Parts: sequence; C-alpha cells; structure tokens
Amino acid sequence: MNTLEPSIRIQVDATNPGQFFACCGLFELADRLWQGVHTWFENDIFLLSPIQSTPDTNLPKLIDAICNAPFTQTDLEDETASPIHIGGPFNLSLDWWTDTRAGGNRLKIWAGRMSSVRIAKSMRAAIQNPKLQTESLLDQGMVVFDPDEPDKKVEPFYFDARRGNNAMSRDIGFKPDPLQMTTTAFPAVEFFSLVGLQRARPLPAGHHRILDYCTWSLPSPPQLLPALICGLITEANPRRYRFENAFRTDQKKHKAFTSATLIGETQ
Repeated sequence: MNTLEPSIRIQVDATNPGQFFACCGLFELADRLWQGVHTWFENDIFLLSPIQSTPDTNLPKLIDAICNAPFTQTDLEDETASPIHIGGPFNLSLDWWTDTRAGGNRLKIWAGRMSSVRIAKSMRAAIQNPKLQTESLLDQGMVVFDPDEPDKKVEPFYFDARRGNNAMSRDIGFKPDPLQMTTTAFPAVEFFSLVGLQRARPLPAGHHRILDYCTWSLPSPPQLLPALICGLITEANPRRYRFENAFRTDQKKHKAFTSATLIGETQ
C-alpha cells in the first residue's frame, strides 16, 4: 500500500503525450532541486513526493527556481537547434534532439525558422504567471510572447496534442503557417515536455513515428523512468498508450504529437 504523501498534485490527461512528457520534465527538475523525489499516477492526477518534504517543496517554489536558473544556448551559431543548458541548481543539458544513436532526433518536431532556444525561453517565462502555478498547470492556455521582444508572439513546439490535433492542413482546410496565425499555446506542457524527453523516451511501436509510453501507479525514483515508460516494471501497473509523431505540413518537416490511445493495462 502506498503511504507517501504528495507535495505536488497535477491534473493530467494521460492521452495527451505532451502532458505525459511534461510530467516527466517536472519529475526531472524536482528531483534535481530537492535531491530525491518519487512520483506516480493516480487516475487523472500526477503526484510528486520529495524524500525530504518541507513547506518549501511546493509547485510555486519549484517553478520559481526553474525560471531563475541560468539558461544558456550552448551552440551560439545555431539558434534553431542548439542544445540548451539549464544551470544551477539543476545543471541539466537538453540535447536529445541531436541524438542519432538512440533515435532522439526522430522526436524533434520543430524545423525551419523555428528556434528551440527562443521557444523554450518564451514558454519558461510564461509559466511565471501565478495563475499557472496550480494543480491545473498543464491545462492553462494563453498566447505566449517573447520575453526579449514583448510585442512579438511565439508559437509552441507542438508537443501538446491539443495543438497537434488541430494543426493538420487536411483537417482544418488550410495551412496555418503561411498565414502566420497565432493561437493558444499551453506553455507548461511545451516547456516541461522539452525537459522530460531528455530522459523519458517513448518506445517505437513498429514504426519510428508511432510510439508508446506507459504511466505507472507505484511511487518511483527518476532512475527507473526509462523502464517505467516502456512498461518493463509490471509491479508499477503500467497503462500503455500509443500516439503518432505526425507530419503537420506538406513539406514533411514540421511535426506534432497527436492524441494517444490506451492500448493496454496491467491490473
């Protein structure tokens, strides 16, 4: 029986891969800040319990630390796809989209003039809004602006399936990108997914753009995350979901995560 008391509770739609990987990103950063956490899923809630719980181990404190950490573009000549370093107290390098050996590069969904650094900075700045620092963090949508150029809007990565499902030209009847349309983004989903995918990689399901991931109900440390996502720890009662990293333009460069389907569970 689970006796851990969570310090953070986040509402999550497990069929939205962006929300799932955002939970993994929260997991990663909380563990680095508080030097040990356990997490698990319970119905539609993601729960996080620090090993050393204090009055300061809460969501606003975590987000404050994230937003005040140094944020560095490590390749100054490549703003569109440069790795990113999040400094102390996290000291985390994000470069999964450059990984050709384990297939991380196949998860990259932005292309062309989309700047990974600018998008990530803008989404991180947006989560400083106190309205986002609640249990409904992943469901708060807004138009996001560039913190360095506040009059300029920034479009997201398209990790969030609520964007992906409405991004396909064949579904909406026209191409949004050439019209420079700007719509609601979910900044917490976009930023924390970028972080989460560094360690939390979905499992290819017969095709490199069809992917699986699993939730878990057993409180677990981040070291087990790769095995948990692949459903290898049956004691964690994995629930397996399948989604597509789909092309959203005719040029087959830009992609988007689509909604997932529950395909199996262990009771």
